[in-house]
Amino acid sequence: MDRTERFYKIELLLRNRGCVPFEALLEELAVSRATLKRDLQYLRDRLNAPIVYDRFDNGYRFDASAGGERHELPGLWFSEKEIHALLTMHQLMNGLDDDGVLSRHLQPMMDKLQGLLGADESEAKELMRRVKVLVTARRRSPSRFFELLGSALVQRKRVDLVYFKRSDRSTSEREVSPQRLVNYRNTWYLDAWCHRSDGLRRFALDAIQDARALDTRARNVAVKELEAELDAGYGIYGAGDKKVKWATLVFQADAAQWVAGEEWHPQQKPRWLDDGRYELQVPYSDPTELAMDILRWGDRVVVAGDKALSNAIQARLRAALAQYS
Repeated sequence: MDRTERFYKIELLLRNRGCVPFEALLEELAVSRATLKRDLQYLRDRLNAPIVYDRFDNGYRFDASAGGERHELPGLWFSEKEIHALLTMHQLMNGLDDDGVLSRHLQPMMDKLQGLLGADESEAKELMRRVKVLVTARRRSPSRFFELLGSALVQRKRVDLVYFKRSDRSTSEREVSPQRLVNYRNTWYLDAWCHRSDGLRRFALDAIQDARALDTRARNVAVKELEAELDAGYGIYGAGDKKVKWATLVFQADAAQWVAGEEWHPQQKPRWLDDGRYELQVPYSDPTELAMDILRWGDRVVVAGDKALSNAIQARLRAALAQYS
């Protein structure tokens, strides 16, 4: 543990425990008595930490009369609970990170946080085993493109992409200005301004066959414009040039208890019906993904008032039934 980590550790211990004996500080920091004395003196004299020795409790604490409760060291500051939450979040990120790209970049910070807690390697591994992320139907993305695109996004640079379009199995080359990386249902997407089609487009990272960073400055698109263009539709299908419509779904009472706790869309309009059923209105422009989510509820849901969507669901159900005839 270096000196900076020790300073944060000392403040963390005093903040969480109130009054800490000298011997307890020695044990937590694993340093010599002389080193600990120098650290305490430096915190008081150079960093203006109001640390005092309490003879009655035989320990060091913050001086409340000098604003000790509000004192913070320069830079990032976390409480012990916040550090545990960050370590837990790191494990959750691992569940989204197929190739360890994000974990590799975050690891130095995680090591620092682990040092502040005083946890050894075995304790840290035990903590990580207490959080488990179960992921299904994950599509893996080449890590080299994730890093390249993430770097271009931060540096506001354009990128040349070779992209495979699954709908018609075509391959095209596009120059894009990265705007946002999105993780949706365990798959990574790039939201970008496509200079070929002169508009915002969403690209699945696992469908990018090649990528090359350019020195050209990227075109900037405001976040509000991104959200209005790409988030207005249902799921991963942005509205784009299509008109946004509203689907009204009515769930049977036995399914309502589950659906009521789900968010299908940030702008959804839910309400309970008098007979215990549950009505959910969601915006959509492309029915593809919405239809898949409706179908997973089988006979526990009906589409109301949208003949085109209702007919599409009926056709899918008939086609599925025919497979078992």
